[in-house]
Amino acid sequence: MTQPGQGDEPRETDAAGGAVPGEPDDTGATAIIPVDEQQTEVISPAGATASPAPSAAARPRDATGGDRPRRRSLGRGTRVWITIAAVVAALAALVVVADVIVRNIAEARFAEQIEANLPDGVEGDVQVTIGGLSVIAQYLSGTMQQVELSAPELTVEGVPISVDVVGEGVPVDLAAPVERMSATIEADAAAVNRLVSVQGVEGDLAFGDGTVGYTGSTRFLGLRIEYTVTARPTAAGDTVLLEPVGVEVAAGGGSIDVSGIVERLLGDDPVPVCVADHLPAGVEVQQLTVDPAGATVTLEASGLRLDEASLATTGSCD
Repeated sequence: MTQPGQGDEPRETDAAGGAVPGEPDDTGATAIIPVDEQQTEVISPAGATASPAPSAAARPRDATGGDRPRRRSLGRGTRVWITIAAVVAALAALVVVADVIVRNIAEARFAEQIEANLPDGVEGDVQVTIGGLSVIAQYLSGTMQQVELSAPELTVEGVPISVDVVGEGVPVDLAAPVERMSATIEADAAAVNRLVSVQGVEGDLAFGDGTVGYTGSTRFLGLRIEYTVTARPTAAGDTVLLEPVGVEVAAGGGSIDVSGIVERLLGDDPVPVCVADHLPAGVEVQQLTVDPAGATVTLEASGLRLDEASLATTGSCD
């Protein structure tokens, strides 16, 4: 033991600063045992069951409180077909838009050509409507299935009339013949009287319900006899026939028997009125209706050309 007041003697240590071997270490330090830092895997005992599925309360729910449906991813093949369908739909929309544009251009072009080819004395704006499905396909074929022409304010030698034309098998080149055409012309009584003259008829035609009336005069036994005939008009190609159905005779104040004149005026031969010189060659009158307001005439033609030369060439009344 050391005596009080005397300092502790220094202990010998090894070179590393540790205690001398063989001598007890009274420093009170605790030895540290190294520990493996790798986590230990816990192996469940045999026969242990899997963890239970989450309860209904733990399942994801939608806004209404119901279970959210599970999303299923689309297969690769399905995505390919959807892409193809979208591309086809886009192409179809482009074709429709292109066809509308071409239709408008073609209609404007037809209208300009028709207006430029109108014969002298005929003026007015023409509206064109092209029928059928694809105008592009029709144009490439060289023939339009159906073309409608409308000129509601056309003038012929200053006389206003309304014209609607429907053409079937109309070529893109207007110099080629049209397969078939039909036209409807409407004119009031004044327009008809300015355009059409009836041989032997004095004054204007008077329009009634399905009939027209006209006046004339003749000499009988040295007397001037005036008469008024009521006739039923009938279409006959390039001629309109007036078939008398009634007659009134004025003997100029004389009292004579005019039955012979009536029989002659009501004879079997109707009065022909030629209209060929007012129509392009080859156009014929198919139907004619009259009323107190005027007349409606239906015309038809096959193989008619819509170029300027053909429209300017009219028929003859010789």
